[in-house]
Amino acid sequence: MQATPYFSTDLRRTGAFLAVAVAVGATLAGCGASTASTASTASTSDGQQTAQAAAGVRVLWMGDSIAGAQAPALEAALKAGGVAFKNATSDGGGNIVAGDHPVTAMAAKDTWKTLKANLASFRPTVIAYQITSYDWGAARQQLSAYQKLARTAQDAGARLVLVSAPPFKIDEFFRPHENAIKSAPAMAAKAAHASYLDASELWGSDYAAGKAQRAKDGIHSCQQGSAAFATWFAKRLGELAGFTPAAPSVWATGPWTGDERFAKLGCG
Repeated sequence: MQATPYFSTDLRRTGAFLAVAVAVGATLAGCGASTASTASTASTSDGQQTAQAAAGVRVLWMGDSIAGAQAPALEAALKAGGVAFKNATSDGGGNIVAGDHPVTAMAAKDTWKTLKANLASFRPTVIAYQITSYDWGAARQQLSAYQKLARTAQDAGARLVLVSAPPFKIDEFFRPHENAIKSAPAMAAKAAHASYLDASELWGSDYAAGKAQRAKDGIHSCQQGSAAFATWFAKRLGELAGFTPAAPSVWATGPWTGDERFAKLGCG
């Protein structure tokens, strides 16, 4: 799925990104979720506290263009905490479920090939895969693909984290595949030897609701939504991998907000 155009260089808006990220962080703290942390903290030059990651955490981020729009903020959030990050998302693909459609089969072949190369070159300790809008196929095909990814991660000595996609607009293109899109999260949750994160606690289930923070296309996220996701995901990943994420105040208004994909999405 090709991303549609979004971003304004008006830095007066960056306060909104920070406010959203801080609000998400406060909500997570209030949920009573445990924080697995072996991290220490270090002071920045302006006296702020920034988290230090557990040594050697390396995150390979996979998914489609929805995950791609989240990647700039996620990279900023994780790197601010000392976590190595590589964006392996793909516009118009990124899926690991081949299904029975020639387009998804071709895209899945490319994804697996790219993953093999990234395992050798980047050597991740965490493979994080956001379920894509192209994970079409029968439930058994979805489960088989997620289990294959779990085995691949195990063989590479990495942890697999599967995360559900945000709600997005089911338009004419996606409508024939709506059932597969709906069944994918349940199959991901069943995959053995993988951690599953249900992002509906952040986004809700209605793409049109304000909580979902979709861009004008009803599919991708703008800077605010991406910052909210990065805050939420970094917190959840830190609990799994044993590190304390950097505070949003350290990274939420950084250069990532000017990534060209936001301009293409028409974010204002």
